[in-house]
Amino acid sequence: MKLGICLPHYGRPIEPSRLVQLAARAEEVGLDSIWVTDHVILPRDIALIYRSDMLDPLAVLPWLAGVTERIALGTSVIVLPYRSPLPVAKLLASVDVLAGGRLIVGVAVGWVEGEFEALGVPFRERGRRTDEAIELFRAVWTQEYPELKTASYNLAGLKASPMPLQKPRPPILVGGASEAAMRRAARLGDGWHASGMPPSTFRAGALAVANHWKDAKREGEPQLSLRIPILIDGVHRPAVDSALLGTRHVLRGPLTSIVRELRQYQSAGCEHVALEVSYSTYPAILDTIDIIAEEIRPALQQRER
Repeated sequence: MKLGICLPHYGRPIEPSRLVQLAARAEEVGLDSIWVTDHVILPRDIALIYRSDMLDPLAVLPWLAGVTERIALGTSVIVLPYRSPLPVAKLLASVDVLAGGRLIVGVAVGWVEGEFEALGVPFRERGRRTDEAIELFRAVWTQEYPELKTASYNLAGLKASPMPLQKPRPPILVGGASEAAMRRAARLGDGWHASGMPPSTFRAGALAVANHWKDAKREGEPQLSLRIPILIDGVHRPAVDSALLGTRHVLRGPLTSIVRELRQYQSAGCEHVALEVSYSTYPAILDTIDIIAEEIRPALQQRER
């Protein structure tokens, strides 16, 4: 199982030097990935850590490409209906080139209705727009002269550039816990990116995605990944109100308990976990990165053997 962290580019005063320090530490200790997340403008009365001091992920990604060398860079997730898909496809392809082929593209439809209203995007159209965006990504990332017609776009007689460095293209992981999201992951994505759910729910979702994958007559198997908050006893002191965690499942407690729970995800087929360290203080976040590398990862690798 691969392990990474979600970069805390939200929910705390913006301190670029600390973000650099976290990215450097994650790469130095050999973690597999750093992930960024997406919101644009949130309703004032909604309790989410992403509401305050949030840097745009599409600005953070190319910056990360410049301050790291080896670690994978993921989006957990880009909400596709928020933006015009072709400029986003070009930006992400550019990041993959600048990063030397290290991009993982997690995408989703979004859920905050007030955010869609503020952006002038019809909330009921978010599923269709997401499908269309994924189709466009796949076309312009694999065809130098893409040919594709959708409800809103007609690509013909055009040249796409740059092409991503990864071949055939960066992996696309579809987030969401709904049946529609799981069908979308199987039909258009390379796998499923779950978020904040207990192992039993993840296992059921993984089985559903696998069944939809077979129904779609896809070759191979879907990639399965998870984003989840982590709070280790004796290491973390809460930096934010616990209400900001909402109903999300959290890896919480002594290290032995957290490892035991991660092994349950591992047994359910999870291949990559993005650990959200944002709900804690400095220097506990740095300590957490070291614990992930020095204690959690060896325990999971021992299980794999």
